[in-house]
Amino acid sequence: MKRIETVEISQSGSTNTTCPYCGVGCGVTVSTGGDNDVRVKGDKAHPANYGRLCVKGSALDETLSAGNRLLRPKVNGEDVSWEQALAYSSGKLKSIIEQYGPDSVAFYLSGQLLTEDYYVANKLMKGFIGSANVDTNSRLCMSSAVAAHKRAFGGDLVPGCYEDIELADFLLIVGSNTAYAHPIVFQRIAKAKKENPNLTVVVVDPRRTATCEIADIHLPIKPGSDGFFFNGLLSFIADNGCIDDEFVHQHTDGFAAALAQAKLQVPDTKSASQACDVDEDVLRQVYNYFVATDRVVTIFSQGINQSTSGCDKGNAIINCHLATGKIGKPGAAPFSITGQPNAMGGREVGGLANQLAAHMSFDVPHHVRLVEAFWQAPNMAEKEGLKAVDMFQAVNDGKIKAIWIMATNPVVSMPSADFVRTALEKCELVIVSDCVDNGDTTKTADVLFPAQGWGEKQGTATNSERCISFQKSFLKPMGEAKPDWEIISLMAQHLGFRDGFSYNHPVDIFREHARLSGFENDGQRGFDISALENITREEYETLKPTQWPITQSSPTGTQRLFGDGQFFTPSRKAQFIPIAARYPAESPTSDQLIMNTGRIRDQWHTMTRTGKASRLLSHVDEPYVQINPVDAKRFNVTANSIAHLKNHNGEFFGRVKVSTDQRQGDIFSPIHWNSAFASSSRVGALVSSNVDPVGGQPEFKHCPVSLEAFTPSVEGFCLIANDLSGSWTPAVDYWVKVTLISGTKYILANKGVDGCSIGDFKAAFPQVESWVDMSLSSGVAARAAGFIGNQLKVVVVLDSQVDKLMDSTWLESKLETEVETDIRYQLLAGSPGDGASAPGKIICSCFQVGENQIKSAIEEGCASVESLGENLKCGTNCGSCIPEIQQLIPG
Repeated sequence: MKRIETVEISQSGSTNTTCPYCGVGCGVTVSTGGDNDVRVKGDKAHPANYGRLCVKGSALDETLSAGNRLLRPKVNGEDVSWEQALAYSSGKLKSIIEQYGPDSVAFYLSGQLLTEDYYVANKLMKGFIGSANVDTNSRLCMSSAVAAHKRAFGGDLVPGCYEDIELADFLLIVGSNTAYAHPIVFQRIAKAKKENPNLTVVVVDPRRTATCEIADIHLPIKPGSDGFFFNGLLSFIADNGCIDDEFVHQHTDGFAAALAQAKLQVPDTKSASQACDVDEDVLRQVYNYFVATDRVVTIFSQGINQSTSGCDKGNAIINCHLATGKIGKPGAAPFSITGQPNAMGGREVGGLANQLAAHMSFDVPHHVRLVEAFWQAPNMAEKEGLKAVDMFQAVNDGKIKAIWIMATNPVVSMPSADFVRTALEKCELVIVSDCVDNGDTTKTADVLFPAQGWGEKQGTATNSERCISFQKSFLKPMGEAKPDWEIISLMAQHLGFRDGFSYNHPVDIFREHARLSGFENDGQRGFDISALENITREEYETLKPTQWPITQSSPTGTQRLFGDGQFFTPSRKAQFIPIAARYPAESPTSDQLIMNTGRIRDQWHTMTRTGKASRLLSHVDEPYVQINPVDAKRFNVTANSIAHLKNHNGEFFGRVKVSTDQRQGDIFSPIHWNSAFASSSRVGALVSSNVDPVGGQPEFKHCPVSLEAFTPSVEGFCLIANDLSGSWTPAVDYWVKVTLISGTKYILANKGVDGCSIGDFKAAFPQVESWVDMSLSSGVAARAAGFIGNQLKVVVVLDSQVDKLMDSTWLESKLETEVETDIRYQLLAGSPGDGASAPGKIICSCFQVGENQIKSAIEEGCASVESLGENLKCGTNCGSCIPEIQQLIPG
């Protein structure tokens, strides 16, 4: 049990809920007891994870403290009552709508919302305000896959399920670092590979990632060439007589045109290997695996989706599965893995600007009238609204006068993030509903609504395999926080729409959502959960995870789709889409590199939640730039130095990691750091606003940037105890904030010595009663420790060279502990002085096992992951660290 000082549990006992991170949708069992004790573990009965949790899920209890929580409504920076905030906001919205029309207003939503929240927001905007300017951050991660599904299947329908991954004999993982982005899916793959000797795994990715540790083949294709790869595969399928003629003839349309386009562009393996810049023999081997294996699952994610041709890439994948009939069968499916916990639930209710609720579409006039009649909508939107990138452009241009942002941080996560911040600062009315008070986006808000967070709110979410799970509350709301559905409903009532928004509980919304899914459906739309339209509150709050469709004919759900060969297009046949593959929109100049972006293992989105947990920053505590050794030499940067990335959009600073895992000409930087955790490391500031013309998804995976070395005069770190941390940040050129168990660590670098001396740090903490310090021979190098009474409160370590800095791990453990006067100078050595070595870079976050400890155990005879786990516990909890452990084992 972990005692959490600033939360109050609503009930003691055990609560089954769901994880609020990625789209795997893991079940979580929370045990709560007296004195606000909370313990988190995996729900052994949940079909997504069967008791496993990744390190982020395992650390959920460490993210529950009040910390940076928004606790009261604010207007123009001042605390106000809910009534005042709603009256002010609704008055401004009414005025703007009356003067400029409904399209002058926009909502920007999030996959962090629950389905009920999403439903009410979409209903208010599209049915009552009268505009479709409601989009979501799912536009940034899933809209390419959505559009591909709709073109091929007639709806946003994921055919497969997690069991298919375990039943497959060939897994093709494309554009997905599954080991880091979806760790529990990766663990299921690892288990399946161990149990099935026939399972072959191929990873197609420009970068060698942790996922490649389980791969039989890693194919490092040229960035953005995926469409050429799959067009080449379609040509190969035809040339080798591997078309499922019966399936293609009876259940599909358009094969001839799709094949003709593929053959025109990529007629053979030679042209495919040239387009993808990979060895032809290895590429042919991968193609042979696909055609020779009946049970094939292609897992794809952001490496496919986040592209200016992401929709076409998705359809190129689907074309290959349709051509071979490898769909709708156990162990055979194209499988899009969702990025966020409820991206799919948001799409179910029409959370994207080009959707209507219940998977209906603006391009079908009958659907518009159907939703209008069901909602009894007085101001039904008649056309698609603005997608995310265009929405913020319209904010900048003054066409959108008011925007309401819910549960997301676009000033960090959007492309051209600096532009987005400027646009919001210019906007007449910015409303933000969020849990946090210090986010980059909340700083631009005129009105802040405190929303309930995980553990406080409840409702449903849908994961990557169409499984609806219930997220149950176990904490009392902090401060005056309300659930998002209630905030939206209260706003609707203040706008004069009381009759349509008189919900008393989220079950009222869910029942309405379920009724609409079946309204005049008659099997014409794939999304249908109408069997739940009369669900009781008790049944709702104890809902077992269930995959839709959930209908009268399949009341317990549907595991996989299209087994009967029937699709949801007008012809009831799947559609082949002719694909003219193309490379990314922007090419680098001769003095630029291509920046790829993505997640790291232990962090989530923009760190507003995971940044609170100290052990989630022990694995990677600093933004970085991974670069090939050839490029490092070319650009004159070395391992552990600081790189400064720039382009016409913005800039980014990160620590250099030199690795042959990176293709020459490419670099990788993580997406997570925001302005609360780093001075200038928002990677979204570098990403251009180039989007897919169909799905509207931005090209996060291919950003031309220049790189130069940042050469500081002084580097170092500052450790500060919790009671002194406050809102202080160092006045240096480069800093990164790291949460510790007993305080905060700042990693520092500065061009000059002014403002970055021991004296400057002493002046910053006047509360400190006594200091011990020492200067080293270099002149810049110095160390100091500050105390209040006998407790260690501050440590400062500076040097002219980063490789001369001591490891801070032992000193971190001494913060807020009693240190007698006669041994204080020992602290400045940075180690206990008893011969014990530092654990080194943390590999296993769950048990805080470092690289040095693992290497020592290997030298002593531990030659497998299993034996290391027995000796050190590493890899025995969530398993997220297993790929890195395997890398350390010789051979």
